[in-house]
Amino acid sequence: MAALTPPVTPATGDTTGPRLRALRLAKGLSIRELARLSGVTHASISLIERDRHSPSVSSLKRILDCLGVTLSDFFSDQVPASSADRAIFYRADELIELADGQSLSYRQVGAHLKGAAMMILHERYAPGADTGAQPYRHEAEEGGVVVQGRIELTVDGEVRILDTGDAYYFDSRLPHRMRNPFEEECVVISAISPPTF
Repeated sequence: MAALTPPVTPATGDTTGPRLRALRLAKGLSIRELARLSGVTHASISLIERDRHSPSVSSLKRILDCLGVTLSDFFSDQVPASSADRAIFYRADELIELADGQSLSYRQVGAHLKGAAMMILHERYAPGADTGAQPYRHEAEEGGVVVQGRIELTVDGEVRILDTGDAYYFDSRLPHRMRNPFEEECVVISAISPPTF
């Protein structure tokens, strides 16, 4: 089965392209400069900004890293004044979607995590879902438990198949990738500290 590259769509009414373009312009970067810094092609960034191409999670992460923005911040609408302003409890429909929500879903607990020590995600991988052919990395540690199905996890070139109940914990500065080449959906509960994803 061919791996799907999940598109990324913001949780708000804005689309990914205009938001990305606004960030790039605010940083005073041309598309070519951003392409050089991120390793994502000029043509791809141009298509993303015009909403003609949906980036994989790993591609968008590489672009946002160059702009000094996390995926969490990119998709969050409201910035709490302090951690004391964050809610304590969240209904399922209040989790913030950081991916396409279809082939790949990263649902974040809490709206904006600037200054937080940890990020918690409810991840869902449909059959064929893939975080991107290019492994990504970020300044954190992460761990998780597979609560349903199976997932293929690659960390620093080492590939493992994790079954329901299996877990992982690694330094996120190592290149990593997750994909579901299996026939059933996979669900993972994970935590990243600090929330640099």
